[in-house]
Amino acid sequence: MASVTSLSDSVQQHLASALTATLPEAAGSDPLLRRSDRADFQANGILALAKKAKANPRELADQVVSQVATGDVIADVEVSGPGFLNITIADRAITENLAARYADESGRLGVPHAEHAGTTVVDYAQPNVAKEMHVGHLRSAVIGDAVVQILEFTGEQVVRRHHIGDWGTQFGMLIQYLDEHPHELDHKAARVTGEEAMSNLDRLYKAARKLFDSDEEFKTRARRRVVDLQAGEPKTLATWQKFVDESKIYFFSVFEKLDMEVRDPDIVGESGYNDMLAETCRLLEESGVAVRSEGALCVFFEDVKGPDGKPVPLIVQKSDGGYGYAATDLSAIRDRVFNLKANSIVYVVDARQSLHFKMVFETARRAGWLGDDVKAFQLAFGTVLGKDGKPFKTREGETVKLEDLLDEAVERATAVVREKAGKVGLTEQEIVENGRYVGVGAVKYADLSTSAVRDYKFDLDQMVSLNGDTSVYLQYAYARIQSILRKAGEARPAAHPELALAPAERALGLHLDRFAETVLEVAESYEPHKLAAYLYQLATLLTSFYDQCPVLKAESPEQVENRLFLVDVTARTLHRGMALLGIRTPEKL
Repeated sequence: MASVTSLSDSVQQHLASALTATLPEAAGSDPLLRRSDRADFQANGILALAKKAKANPRELADQVVSQVATGDVIADVEVSGPGFLNITIADRAITENLAARYADESGRLGVPHAEHAGTTVVDYAQPNVAKEMHVGHLRSAVIGDAVVQILEFTGEQVVRRHHIGDWGTQFGMLIQYLDEHPHELDHKAARVTGEEAMSNLDRLYKAARKLFDSDEEFKTRARRRVVDLQAGEPKTLATWQKFVDESKIYFFSVFEKLDMEVRDPDIVGESGYNDMLAETCRLLEESGVAVRSEGALCVFFEDVKGPDGKPVPLIVQKSDGGYGYAATDLSAIRDRVFNLKANSIVYVVDARQSLHFKMVFETARRAGWLGDDVKAFQLAFGTVLGKDGKPFKTREGETVKLEDLLDEAVERATAVVREKAGKVGLTEQEIVENGRYVGVGAVKYADLSTSAVRDYKFDLDQMVSLNGDTSVYLQYAYARIQSILRKAGEARPAAHPELALAPAERALGLHLDRFAETVLEVAESYEPHKLAAYLYQLATLLTSFYDQCPVLKAESPEQVENRLFLVDVTARTLHRGMALLGIRTPEKL
C-alpha cells in the first residue's frame, strides 16, 4: 500500500501553494510548520519571507491567508502576533487520515518503508567470555536492540554485531590457571552448563586474576600462554574454544530472559579480527597515520593531552608486539566498511569509552576508511544508578548480576499482575506469562525512556507501578482497549468522517498522526527515548479521552463505531511502538 500522507504534509502542501500564489518568488520556500499548543499547527516562515521581500510581515500573512483553501483539510487559518499563522485542521481530515492508516493491511500505520535505504552495522550487547553479565551490560543490549528494530522497520539493511570480549591477556591467565589447577575445572565447570557453569568460570577467573596480580612467576607463565593462544597452539586453542562455547550458551539464556533475539552468526568477537591486525598496523604505518614511538605504533592527536600537557596517543601495537583494543576496533571498521559495505556504523557503548572511540574514528578517517560516504557514530550511554544515586551495586558492594535483576523484576511484576488477575479472569499460565512481559518490559522501558547519555536510577518499585511514565501504564492502556473491543458485541470499529470530534478525540487523533514522523525521526537520530515519550503521551491522551468520551455508551451507533475505531487505531499504535522498543503488550492485564 502507498504510504499515508500525514496531516502536516497535507497542510505543508496547502501553505506552499498559498505562498507561491501570493509571492511567486517564494516558490519552494519552507513555511516552517510545527505542532502548536495555540492551534493544531503554527507556520512561522512568513517573517523570514517578508524580510527578504521587504514587505510588512503581518500584511503578507493576511495575503497568504486569503489564498489558503479551507475545507476538507484546513478548517481555519488566522494571523497571530507579528505574522505567525495559526492553523486548525478539519475534523473530517483527522478521521480520514486515521482511516487510511487503519486500512493499511501491512500494519505500518503510515510509516513509509524505504526501498533503497543504506546498510547500518549496529555494534551492541557485548558481554565478555568467562564473565557473568552484570547490570552494566543491560543498557547496550536494550538500547541496541531497540535501534535495530526501528531501523529495520524503516527499511534500513541492518547488520547486527556482538563484539564479545573473547581474546587477550585474561585468557592466557585463565587457561594457565586451569592447567595448573585441573581439579577445579573437573569439579566446577565440566558437568554443568549455562548460568551455573558461568558462575563457576567467573569464580575461577577471579582466582586466576588474584594469582596473576600477586605471583610474578605465574604472570610470566600466563603471558607465555597468551603467545601460545595467538599462535594457535592446539591444546590452548581447544580450551579457549570450550570457554567461548560455554559462555555463548549462557549469553543466549540471558538474552532469552531479556526477550531479545541474539543469533550466533552475529557474534563476531575480538578474535574474529585476528587475521587482520598485522595488515591494519602495516597500512597505518605505511600511510604515515601511525608512527613508532618508544617501540609502540601510535597515532597522535593535537587535542588529546594528558594531565602533564603531553599528547596521549592511541596505541595500535604495543612495544612488545602485542595488539590492543585499538587494533581490533580499527580492523573491525575495515571489515564493516569494505566487506559488509556499511554506510553507517553505530556503536552502542558506555560513555566512559568516548575518548577511545573519538580517537579510533579519527584514525579511521585519516586512513581513508571512514569518509563522507561512511559515518561512524558512538551511541554513548550513561550509568545505571541505585536509588541512592550511586552506581548500582549489591549490599556487599558487588556489581549486580543481570540475571538476578531480571528475575527480581519478573517476580515483582508477577505479584502486581496477580493482584488484578481476578478482575480480568487470568489463568495461572497467563499470570506467569504476563508477569514476565511486564517485568522485562518495565526494565527495558525504564532504560529506553531516559535519554541514553544520561544516568538513570534503577528503582523496581517505580518501574512496576501502574502510575506514571512506566511500561505497565502503557501495557495497561493497551489491555484496557482490548477489553472494550471484546465487550463491544455487535458494534464494530468503523470510521465516520462526517462526525464532529470532541476536544479529547481531536487531541488523540492529532497525536496518532505523529506516529510516522516520530519513528522516522528516531531512526535518523538513534534516540529511542523519543519514541517512548511519544507512546507515554499517547497513553495519557487516551486516559483523557476515556474520562471525557464514553465509547460503548456514546450517543449514537455511528459515534460508538467511530470511538471504537479511534481506540483500535490507538491500540495498534501502542502495540507497534512498544514492539519497536522490544516490549510486549498482553491482551489482558
